[in-house]
Amino acid sequence: MEKAKNVHEYIERQRRALASNPDCGTSHYNLAVALLGIKQYEEAENELFAAIDCSPGLAEAYVQLGGLRLRQGDLESCLYFNRRAVRVKPGFSEGWGNIGFVHMQRGEVDEAITALEKATHFNFRFIQAFATLANAYLAKGRIDDAIETNHKVLKLAPDFAVAHNNLAICYLEKSDLEKARLHCGKAIDLGYEVAPEIQREIEADGEK
Repeated sequence: MEKAKNVHEYIERQRRALASNPDCGTSHYNLAVALLGIKQYEEAENELFAAIDCSPGLAEAYVQLGGLRLRQGDLESCLYFNRRAVRVKPGFSEGWGNIGFVHMQRGEVDEAITALEKATHFNFRFIQAFATLANAYLAKGRIDDAIETNHKVLKLAPDFAVAHNNLAICYLEKSDLEKARLHCGKAIDLGYEVAPEIQREIEADGEK
């Protein structure tokens, strides 16, 4: 079949497919994702629920529902849907990453670490999960783990400014001023707004 020329044509194709086969979970899901792309959130949500009704093991649909709930500021429902996702697909790194993110937002750092370690285990190139995991380690005072994890981020994405910023904080905690200054400078060069107190602390320590 010829590729759709635009999202609206693609949506119409999915609607026609569902007209002939209304119990196809994949078609409901594909339609939902396309509707999300044009910000038709209510209809997209209906299609995601239809996808799950037809295909209860469609983990991606649960994750998309979680994303809609997050957009509405409903962290509890976001967590619920992502837990459903990893229940039907235990190795689904995106679901575990989202679970970890929600726990971090709620200040539940230990739970976040557990989920994010799973996310990065199942997908060793999951940059955002590694970055959030590094933040969680830092929050727990696990500085060496935070340093190691931030360096993993930079191996995947050398210009990931947040990782440079966090390394500056980590090395400052370890009184390694040279490395703290190096990563602070890289973060700033990449356009990241390093907290003024971090910059002042690095400068003050350098004057001692």
